[in-house]
Amino acid sequence: MKKMRWLLLAPGVFFASCNNDDGSTVTPSQAEEIKYAPLMTYSIVNTLPHDTSSYTQGLLFYNGELLEGTGNYGKSKLKVVDIKTGKPKKEIAIDAKQFGEGITVLKDTLYQLTWQEKVVHVYDARSLKKIKEFQINTEGWGITHDSTNLIVTDGSNNLYYYDPSTFRLLRTQGVMEFGRRVDSLNELEFINGFIYANQYQTNIIYKIDPATGNVVSKLNLDEIASRVKQMAPYVDVLNGIAYNPSTNKVYITGKNWPSLFEIQFEH
Repeated sequence: MKKMRWLLLAPGVFFASCNNDDGSTVTPSQAEEIKYAPLMTYSIVNTLPHDTSSYTQGLLFYNGELLEGTGNYGKSKLKVVDIKTGKPKKEIAIDAKQFGEGITVLKDTLYQLTWQEKVVHVYDARSLKKIKEFQINTEGWGITHDSTNLIVTDGSNNLYYYDPSTFRLLRTQGVMEFGRRVDSLNELEFINGFIYANQYQTNIIYKIDPATGNVVSKLNLDEIASRVKQMAPYVDVLNGIAYNPSTNKVYITGKNWPSLFEIQFEH
């Protein structure tokens, strides 16, 4: 009978080692190497107020304005948010029988997912006037775009690429970290050629190469989440990544969080 143990040889690199029945040890070169994507460093630049009634599902900037999509049945909304106060400047509600999810804007068109209803709401991003709806075959979780295609998550390790004009599925890309699936992909943001994805019910944001689906690095926001929990024990999980291309600033928040954090990290 072999007994397993782990040897840490370098940050992010582990070897599985095992003892044979005779007490001898299998060397690292004989064991399987397990690698992890490197951690990105970050700093908190500013802390801003966030509406604690917002069960955040999607967060983005459009023409300098912060837009937020929220969830929960009977409470799902689409908001234009005053970033200085966290309060809505404008908001519209969706059908009370639908659970709002991620949002994105591509070419002045705003797309809002729903969770299990498999409906995508489409709006004029300037007026928030609804234009039409699409149907999809998966649950809707997070959504972003690469300036050409819409990219959607459904809680698995898949990124689904859709044609924005027809919502026809173009391709599916699995996300892996050194050969291991990265499941529960949720809120998305496309920043400088990479997809940033929050993993649901964790404080990890993965930086993903869209060409391969491979994780190239990741951000651990345990410290921020812990700080928020100390201030407001009622809060739910981290969820919400917004990038303002005009200022090159990144903002993160969570479901019912009292704060929106402006952070700086390596892209």
